Amino acid sequence: MAESHATGTTTHTEVPHGKPEFPPFNKDTFASQLVSFAIAFALLYVIVSRFALPRVGGVIKTREGTIEKDLAEAQAFRDESDLALKAYETELAAARTRAQAIGSETRDTLAAQSDAERKAVELSLSAKLAEAEKTISDMRTKAMGNVKAIAADATSAIVQQLSGTAPDAQLIDRAIDASLKGGRDAA
Repeated sequence: MAESHATGTTTHTEVPHGKPEFPPFNKDTFASQLVSFAIAFALLYVIVSRFALPRVGGVIKTREGTIEKDLAEAQAFRDESDLALKAYETELAAARTRAQAIGSETRDTLAAQSDAERKAVELSLSAKLAEAEKTISDMRTKAMGNVKAIAADATSAIVQQLSGTAPDAQLIDRAIDASLKGGRDAA
């Protein structure tokens, strides 16, 4: 049987094996401990539900609002960057078009200038060629005029070398005229 020993102010109840019971589960105080536990739990529940949970809920709602605001701001920045990218691409395409137009205009202008300069050079060269041909024609005419005198002098010198006597100048002139005309008049 269990015996109760009083030592000072503490009492221990012994179990049949001689070991004392664990104090929180003492049969005498177990019901009051259970009621105290229920009251403490109810009080803790009221404190948490009335004070702690609303604060935590407020923090969570504030954080959700901040997150939603940040997401909306990020979307606005994304939309703004998309618009900026589209504007950039539009400006780039317009710049390319302008560059091509400027290049085409410059090419056409340079081609026109080149054609004008080429025509001017061709006209200048044509004028110089005509002048050169006229000079050559004049020199040929002049040379041909001298050919008769040169031929007469050469013929006279050849005949004098071969025969030893000077030939008649009129006879040489007639022979040269006949030769130049293509005839065979020999005197």
